Amino acid sequence: MTKPNIKPKPTTAQKLVYNFGDGAAEGKAEMKNLLGGKGANLAEMCSLGLPVPPGFTITTEVCVAYYANGKKLPDTLAAQVEGALSQIEKKAAAKFGDDKNPLLVSVRSGARASMPGMMDTVLNLGLNDVTVKALAKKTGNERFAYDSYRRFIQMYSDVVLGLDHYMFEDMLSQKKLDRDVDLDTDLTADDLKDIVHQYKERVHEELGKPFPEKVHEQLWGAIMAVFDSWMNPRANTYRKLHDIPESWGTAVTVQSMVFGNMGNDCATGVAFTRNPSTGEKKYYGEFLINAQGEDVVAGIRTPQPLSEMQAAMPKVYKQLTGVFDKLEAHYRDMQDIEFTIQNDKLWMLQTRNGKRTAAAAVKIAVDMVSEKLIDKKQAIKRIDPLSLDQLLHPTLDPKAKKTVLATGLPASPGAASGKVVFTAEDAESLGIEHREKVILVRIETSPEDIHGMHAAQGILTARGGMTSHAAVVARGMGKPCVSGAGSLAIDYAKKELKVAGHTVKEGDVITINGGSGEVMLGAIPTVQPGMSADFETLMGWADDVRKLRVRTNAETPLDAQTARKFGAEGIGLCRTEHMFFDAERIIAMREMIVAQTVEGRKTALAKLLPMQRKDFVDLFTIMKGLPVTIRLLDPPLHEFLPHTDEDIRQVAESAGVSVDVVRHRAHELKEQNPMLGHRGCRLGITYPEIYEMQAQAIFEAAASIIKDKKETVIPEIMVPLVMVPKELAILKDLIDKVANEVMQKTKTKITYMVGTMIELPRAALRAGDIAPMAEFFSFGTNDLTQTTLGISRDDSASFIEIYKQRGIVEVDPFVSLDQSGVGELISIAVERGRAVRKNLKIGICGEHGGDPASIAFCQKAGLDYVSCSPYRVPVARLAAAQAALST
Repeated sequence: MTKPNIKPKPTTAQKLVYNFGDGAAEGKAEMKNLLGGKGANLAEMCSLGLPVPPGFTITTEVCVAYYANGKKLPDTLAAQVEGALSQIEKKAAAKFGDDKNPLLVSVRSGARASMPGMMDTVLNLGLNDVTVKALAKKTGNERFAYDSYRRFIQMYSDVVLGLDHYMFEDMLSQKKLDRDVDLDTDLTADDLKDIVHQYKERVHEELGKPFPEKVHEQLWGAIMAVFDSWMNPRANTYRKLHDIPESWGTAVTVQSMVFGNMGNDCATGVAFTRNPSTGEKKYYGEFLINAQGEDVVAGIRTPQPLSEMQAAMPKVYKQLTGVFDKLEAHYRDMQDIEFTIQNDKLWMLQTRNGKRTAAAAVKIAVDMVSEKLIDKKQAIKRIDPLSLDQLLHPTLDPKAKKTVLATGLPASPGAASGKVVFTAEDAESLGIEHREKVILVRIETSPEDIHGMHAAQGILTARGGMTSHAAVVARGMGKPCVSGAGSLAIDYAKKELKVAGHTVKEGDVITINGGSGEVMLGAIPTVQPGMSADFETLMGWADDVRKLRVRTNAETPLDAQTARKFGAEGIGLCRTEHMFFDAERIIAMREMIVAQTVEGRKTALAKLLPMQRKDFVDLFTIMKGLPVTIRLLDPPLHEFLPHTDEDIRQVAESAGVSVDVVRHRAHELKEQNPMLGHRGCRLGITYPEIYEMQAQAIFEAAASIIKDKKETVIPEIMVPLVMVPKELAILKDLIDKVANEVMQKTKTKITYMVGTMIELPRAALRAGDIAPMAEFFSFGTNDLTQTTLGISRDDSASFIEIYKQRGIVEVDPFVSLDQSGVGELISIAVERGRAVRKNLKIGICGEHGGDPASIAFCQKAGLDYVSCSPYRVPVARLAAAQAALST
């Protein structure tokens, strides 16, 4: 395992443990960084007078020190923990390890950011062969005592001792088969005693030593195991997916146990104050009578919907909904709540801001503004801009024919088709390495499946409810999920599932609809999504406060129309080279490249001129007077040349030259490092006829729109890869000459701008020299990152993850802008450019234009706009608003 990138913090004479219980707490909600989300919110609920079992929280700083000091706990921790444990004993009126009135505790993780199911928990800690008898006598319920004991042995053996929990599940299943019963609750006390005996024998057999009987040994084993789980593979994966720094660490909360498995007046459940899938203002959740919490979360038993509690436990249900309302009003956000009912008494075990789909997040934010819980600025800040991607992608075509194999629970909305895989490893292999679309099918998912869930298009499970692991994680990832499809008979060994007379094997295609719960055979067509009224409302609020304009990178009518639908305010990058790869055009382009004379090149370019002109007419028409930045040809010419014998023969025939001439030209243009070679404005200098043709097409298209449609056109012509001012001066003269010729010929006045793409460090540093010729700068941050860092974007994947793991870089610099290096060059260029040309328009058009952190930097740097891919336009609009509100 890679050594954690965690620096030590001093812990000597520090307060490392914070108590809570009996309506009082040493912590509060604002101490989330120190106490983790769980510890901080338990303390806050105590302060609100809610029924919370007493406990204490070991701070995140202890976790940081634990890793920084080679997995050694601070010397002062033991005494503080013992003191806090004695406080629990007083409040709970029970004693840890006592042979008459034993205190049992839970040991849970709690990072400052919610990481559901990624780290470890131990329940019922403090049970041994002596205390289990005391618990049975105290409660008068021997079956409950031994049920709790077998659960503790299984969980502790898995989490602390490192034994596979499936071996214990197999023994439990075998016992149910032997007794001919279906449910755990059907087993008797004697059955459970026998299971406990089998479990302990198996532990001794596997480890060569007995299961620990000393309760303090159990406690410290669990505490260290929870700290160890901060760096387990699934937690590492989750942090990477959600940009959670490993340096934060986790807190550990030790809390007096309350029991939902003592009988039919007991229950456990998970609930949300609003629907986390749709955002509807309606209580939402599930509960299980006579169960413990892991039964709900793990999906081992399919729970009942929360609405049924009103009939089953009316008094407790009324109390519970009152708590829901109190917590939501206090936190001013939708809450995710865990609770236990013991002998008809309600206990609150956790509250946190609930994870939700993007659609639900938008609706909840807009509704809460209407309810005066929050204001518009808070609503804007509350939505993760990247989550909006979930709203912008296709759903199933309602008119399409479908064969429904099964129906489960609609656990996470959206629809997806893909090849069936049955393991997380296969999902990762096919989904990432081979770029196949896959659906991960499991009996139930566990935290170990996180990497496969990330790689899959969607998740399907046979067991589990709406708050199972699969459902919660899928919703957080924005992936469709159908859970609890109980009619599926899944055979991992044969890699197949059987349902409704069909056998679906690994590799067969199915479709799942996370909005309806349907599982369908084959791939089902999709339709484009429609934007909700709440989405439009939120975007309107964002547009009112943001200062950065948002454009799109587009060169096709479809991309341009899509971007306009999403609110793009123009085109910030039209990559004209993308227009030349069409089958009809590539031949003319290749003729131009192999031509031996200027006249020959112009003849070929004349074939491309009307095609280019129509391209620009289409874009200008769609943009209706909004600015359109057109980058003149940028890539090296060898990218357009043929590779196959047939293509070479076709080009030779079309150009009227021999095959050898084409081969020689291809060899002549081959470059050792093409991204640093004969490309960008260097092409315009050496082959000015190419840029002449493109300028002519732009201005003729503009003239036709102005004359025929009487509409405004604002072309911004961008010269790429400028290194020295002289390059731009030469090419600007050429562009101005063509513009004057077209305006005289068409008798049309065209307002246009000429600028450059800043993508070389020298250009950024000498921006003051370039600005006199440039009316705008656009930072091409893809190439500026490559040329500044000396890293190829295409080749960096082989090592960038290692750099992130080692703490050399925090994020991939091609995903989020390197603000201290590349960003410094941008800031210098802005300052020096505007010192010469005060009204210099400046934007960014690299992939970073859709990244929220990079957008925030652009706001601070004083840019006028960002440009991004069409589907990132709403992301950029919201991120720009958040950036404006943070300054």
